[in-house]
Amino acid sequence: MRRTVLTLAVAVALVAGVDSRADAQSYIVAGACRDGQPNGAYELKMPDGRVRVVGAFAKGRRTGTFIFWAANGQRVAVIPYDEDVKSGTVATWYAEAVTRGDLRRKLEASYVRDVLHGLTRSWYASGRLRGEYRYEQGALVEASGWAENGARLQEVEARRMAGVDRAAAEKFYADLEQVVAENLPLCG
Repeated sequence: MRRTVLTLAVAVALVAGVDSRADAQSYIVAGACRDGQPNGAYELKMPDGRVRVVGAFAKGRRTGTFIFWAANGQRVAVIPYDEDVKSGTVATWYAEAVTRGDLRRKLEASYVRDVLHGLTRSWYASGRLRGEYRYEQGALVEASGWAENGARLQEVEARRMAGVDRAAAEKFYADLEQVVAENLPLCG
């Protein structure tokens, strides 16, 4: 396994829950290479040893489950991949725990070959259910939503909420994936 230290000034701050893009941070990248591409187990750590990302590559493509942690040590995402695309149930959590070790769910979404398909649920930071949406091959076919006080929303508002949740989730996934893309093992 090859170990490298990289400095990054942009994307990892997003996983940390910090919006300070001017702060450069060093990370320890552990991963193997084959034929000039990442292959096998992958790990991204802070210099103090805190794990930020674990996953695996096969011939340069993400495979299996990638787990992401915030700088405070809280798990923030579990993203399953098959052939470098999301495939399975993606789960995200709010970075701040309510009590020690108690994570608050943020979103669960089912993907088939990188396309939403099946049930998606989202929660408010308070832990109260925000929405339940059903997708078929990427198209929203059913939406239910609730205000933070628990009042049920009309379908048109629930559909709008589904769009907001989907856009926020896609941006979050892209930010996490950028962290990995900018911190690959040095295979060249």
